[in-house]
Amino acid sequence: MSLRSNPVERDATLPDGSVVRVRVGVPADSYISAKELDTVTVELYANGEHIAAVNTLLDADQTDEARQLLQEIVTGLESGDLPPTAGAIEPLADRLR
Repeated sequence: MSLRSNPVERDATLPDGSVVRVRVGVPADSYISAKELDTVTVELYANGEHIAAVNTLLDADQTDEARQLLQEIVTGLESGDLPPTAGAIEPLADRLR
């Protein structure tokens, strides 16, 4: 299994009650075949709209590490320690696990 075909996703309920979907996986690209992509991104969605995206240091085969990153981001969002912005999640995405 890899993050190409099986991204990890979870909803986070923010302190104000709004919900943000967090996705860690290989993004879709209409110009490049998924099997050729290895870039893993963290994407945030709210109200059906894309609100943030950052690249990570993970490879597409690092599913356990992606789950750890997902958990860390969801925990931070739900506690209010992380705002749902690219700038807030980027330091987490830039660390190797």
